[in-house]
Amino acid sequence: MNKKIIAYDLGTGGNKASLYDSEGLCLASTFQGYDTLYPQAGMHEQRPADWWDSIVHSTRQLLEKTDVDVNEIECLALSGHSLGVVPIDKNGRLLRESTPIWSDSRAGVQAESYFEKTDENNWYMTTGNGFPAKLYSVFKILWYRDNEADVFKNIYKVIGTKDYINFKLTGQIKTDYSYASGCGVYDLNNWSYSSDLLDASGLDESIFPEIIPSTEIIGELTQEAAQSLGLPQRVKVACGGVDNSCMALGARNITSGRVYLSLGSSAWIAVSADNPVLDANSRPFVFTHVIPEMFTSAVSIFSAGNSFRWLGDNICPDLVEEAAQTNQDVYDLMGQLAETSPPGANRLLFNPSLAGGSSQEPNANIRGAFSGLDLGHTRADLVRAGMEGIAMNLGSVLEVLKKFTNLSTEMVIVGGGSKSSLWRQIFADVFEMNIVKTNIGEDAGSLGAAALAAIGCGLWKDFSKVDQIHNVESIAEPILENSEVYKKLEPVYEMLRTSQADIGESLSKISI
Repeated sequence: MNKKIIAYDLGTGGNKASLYDSEGLCLASTFQGYDTLYPQAGMHEQRPADWWDSIVHSTRQLLEKTDVDVNEIECLALSGHSLGVVPIDKNGRLLRESTPIWSDSRAGVQAESYFEKTDENNWYMTTGNGFPAKLYSVFKILWYRDNEADVFKNIYKVIGTKDYINFKLTGQIKTDYSYASGCGVYDLNNWSYSSDLLDASGLDESIFPEIIPSTEIIGELTQEAAQSLGLPQRVKVACGGVDNSCMALGARNITSGRVYLSLGSSAWIAVSADNPVLDANSRPFVFTHVIPEMFTSAVSIFSAGNSFRWLGDNICPDLVEEAAQTNQDVYDLMGQLAETSPPGANRLLFNPSLAGGSSQEPNANIRGAFSGLDLGHTRADLVRAGMEGIAMNLGSVLEVLKKFTNLSTEMVIVGGGSKSSLWRQIFADVFEMNIVKTNIGEDAGSLGAAALAAIGCGLWKDFSKVDQIHNVESIAEPILENSEVYKKLEPVYEMLRTSQADIGESLSKISI
């Protein structure tokens, strides 16, 4: 019997269920979306019941689509979006219909109060939590304490996104090291919750779930879960991991120094290594890897593909319409237009910070801009400058990783933006690294979860199998003369970043 695995990629926009064979080949995928709720400014919530419904529906669609013999399915695992805070009582009942997700920033007051008791730099150097502090789980739990006393007093455990689904699947309440590392009170180097950070929060460690390895089998399906999914009750469930670390595994970051670029709506560059990359000034965000004794450290920009989409909607609406009418990808059409502009876009620069700044940028209020625009510039220059600006902005934050760790000479690219050959070449020229596109593309998170399941149930002996699954489709090598152009533009681009941060800071103080 050819044993199969189901991997779930529980993302911000929905859940993707994928069926894998024992060799790691993805046989089919289905997707089920769900809504994000915005009850007040800064509040971003989702319904855990919607996550579960998406698991059920996408699983049944997958089984119907593939007509697989369900008796061949051996194991499953999840990759889940980070910083979830799902409160449940002793009976396992949800205490809130909707719960804050990773991007929810309601807990600013709680974070500020916390750092009156403990040094923020020490907190960062202990946890590696490099997103804005108010996003992390501990501060959202403290928000429950301060604002919803009835909820807080009935809390038995607060668990993450994929851990809630694991609870629904098995009845077991566990988390793994990668997900726990985003809770705000986790000590990276000691691989455990920090008693000092917990004391400062006033929370008891018992409110957080027990931590086990990502590959550990936490149980088999309950009778109820098996009936809901249409699977045998004997199917095993591995603990799984946080999305950042599962994606790192799926993107071949299985040995120290390997690095990948995820190019989607936002973008980040992550390196996996034996030690976390920590710097109190630039604040890379770090998660414990799903691979034992490793870490994945990343730098990011908040606006990559979404800035490029903004360019399409506002500068190329005719191409958007043409793409819709001819069933083409509008980004392919925009790329073809950009190719008619030379490297450097005729000295036109674009800062893509349309969604504000990450921790690696000058400040949170930085905003986007074109600079150097004159009457001679064309629409092709605007589009190429957009692609180059995103690459140069990522090149700026990449310097943080280069400063603290040794990187491989090549970088795997995953995500929707990886499809563009022009963009891959621009990244190669800006980074002066080989940019590698493989067959995995947008499935890195799913492959990471599948690998955890495969090892957990004994189908694979180790993580080296991931290398065999990746088939290299193209390698963009730096073109010397293009790299020289970007080197000349780099100091001017840094001037643009700095000035846009100053301007954004000033604009944020103006009430209109």
